Amino acid sequence: MTSDALRRLRQATASAISSEAVVEAIQVMSAGPSPRGAERATAARLAVWARDRWPRLPWNMEAVGPEGTNLTSTAGGSGPELLVYSHLDTSLSGEAGHDRWATGLDGPVAPLALDPASGLLSGFGLGVARAPAAAALVGYAAAASALRREGLPHRLCLLLASAGTHSSPFAPGPVRATGIEEYLRSHPLPAAAVVAKCGPPGVLHEEPGAIFLRVRLGAAYRPVLARDADGGLLAGLGTVVAILESWRVEHLAARDVPGRQLAAEAGIGAIRGGLPEKPDLLPGVVELHLYLTTVPGDDPGEIARTVLARLRAGVPGGPSGPRVSVDAWMAHPAGSTAPDAPVIRHATAAWQDEHGDPPRAITGWKGSTDGVVLRGHGTPTARVGPASAPDPADPRRDVFDPQVLARFARLYAGIALRHAIGVAGR
Repeated sequence: MTSDALRRLRQATASAISSEAVVEAIQVMSAGPSPRGAERATAARLAVWARDRWPRLPWNMEAVGPEGTNLTSTAGGSGPELLVYSHLDTSLSGEAGHDRWATGLDGPVAPLALDPASGLLSGFGLGVARAPAAAALVGYAAAASALRREGLPHRLCLLLASAGTHSSPFAPGPVRATGIEEYLRSHPLPAAAVVAKCGPPGVLHEEPGAIFLRVRLGAAYRPVLARDADGGLLAGLGTVVAILESWRVEHLAARDVPGRQLAAEAGIGAIRGGLPEKPDLLPGVVELHLYLTTVPGDDPGEIARTVLARLRAGVPGGPSGPRVSVDAWMAHPAGSTAPDAPVIRHATAAWQDEHGDPPRAITGWKGSTDGVVLRGHGTPTARVGPASAPDPADPRRDVFDPQVLARFARLYAGIALRHAIGVAGR
């Protein structure tokens, strides 16, 4: 009975899922900017579109901070809930003047486009994370609608969250609440979750955590005309960078565990110092901001102390040299789900349903998502999604085959169906 019901439901969802629906959802999301913590207009457009397409499902906007919004939908009654998760914000803001410090590009980004010859979709913010979010939305809606029509017990929830991309608390401006944390504060903890994000060709059951590290150098106030032989903080910056790069090599070597899905990484992502409008003044403060992905057991305090000791030992000047401090903040620790957990088995089976082969074994994955937040709350979580490719004409844009996105929408629906059938068959 269970296999017959699953076959019937898969056929129903397959007929309800199309690449056109996924592209439409992406078009709605791409109609305006959706920077981290300011997704309200995007959520509103998407809610209107989804209500028109699936009027029997609830579509709710839940405020997160002054400008952020979670878009949620819950289908079914009581019972173990499966959460289908992705997020609304994009990694870059979409404002070229702001993003150029990361991209090196000044011009505006071309709008979303579907190439008639190749059939490929290209646009800004598709990899992080409009494409997998659209596939998750369509897959969730198809599964929830099919289960309702069949009268089978189920409880499914979709969360397209605010502020799902990483942001350092050491950056200027307020620290914005994350949508997943706000959601977990006001909703029951799901029994299982699937994270719809771009990634490797397989199912992740463990992911690294994330740490932000700030190295701060300080010196006395001096104009350029009064500089002495040492040249100020920036003149010695090469030595600081070399120390950090040497530390990185040893840090990663100590965390290299062959065969694990997750892996550590560390890098300097930003340097800040001085006043651009007043370069006649030497910087009194220079900051280097690092991003680390972590393995289980990593302690931000211990890492900060190690980096500080390296810098104090290696930066020249002694007591009269630059003041050095290191601060670390754990966004979230690494997390794991048992590889034989039902949600991992469901995701693996759904992958094989859609691809014809089992997913590849994954090792050395360095990407961290909100999946570790869910795992940190005890929720078994699978991460699975399409691979993204940069547009050769503009690396700020990602390229996807809409047929592949439809396949992943069916995959997300398949996970939801298997979860529900497992509940119904008890």
